[in-house]
Amino acid sequence: MTEPQPTAAPRRVALFATCLVETCRPSVGFATMKLLEDAGLEVVVPPNQTCCGQPSYNSGDRSGAKRLAKRVIAEFEPFEAVVVPSGSCAGMIRVHYPDLFSNEPAWAGRAKALAAKTFELTQFLVDVLGLETLKAKIDGAVAYHDSCSSRREMKVLAQPRVLLKAAGAEVRDVVQPEECCGFGGTFCVKNADISGAMVDEKAKAAIATGADTLLAGDLGCLLNIAGRLKRLGSEMTVRHVAEALAGDTQTPGIGEARK
Repeated sequence: MTEPQPTAAPRRVALFATCLVETCRPSVGFATMKLLEDAGLEVVVPPNQTCCGQPSYNSGDRSGAKRLAKRVIAEFEPFEAVVVPSGSCAGMIRVHYPDLFSNEPAWAGRAKALAAKTFELTQFLVDVLGLETLKAKIDGAVAYHDSCSSRREMKVLAQPRVLLKAAGAEVRDVVQPEECCGFGGTFCVKNADISGAMVDEKAKAAIATGADTLLAGDLGCLLNIAGRLKRLGSEMTVRHVAEALAGDTQTPGIGEARK
């Protein structure tokens, strides 16, 4: 795996918005931009960005994943750093792009270079920018879910907690935090019964924390857990960690109707 090697904090970064954010929860993208701009950065959203190729890759379609990856590499390689409000999409670029092109010398170097400067949002804020405080203030307790890709591929664990605690939140971990919520991209489609059982356990674990809000850094996980919480009759609010850290209290929680 290519580890991040920042030589200095960048001042101009690209936002990789992700497909789910663009189609299901644009407020996450706006919150990400606010956090980066509040940190004094120039943020660019490349207009021709597309899917990172993760669904194709997870389905065994390496040729389809390569086609998308080449577009992403070409679109984002001019920037000092790429920030992604998703551990899974960031992990696809960081971990799997170099593997995809390991036998293609013309693309291997470009893939590794992009991988080395691609970061999950809270990882970038804490590890690269060295932020310890933010403008937002968060009262009360929040439950936090670590996505599999954030934890295992991007090594993101302490970073969101550092920022949330600095904002005043009491962070409560769900039991067995290393367990998958059952989303897993195409896994929830191919193995619906297993996925349903997994998210049921995760939702019950979130409820058991006693917190009013559940946060995470991957929208796929959040959509999955929010749906199960609603079916269980829970009134727990579900938000992306970027929204909480940016102080977005106006956007309804995931799965909630707009008032």
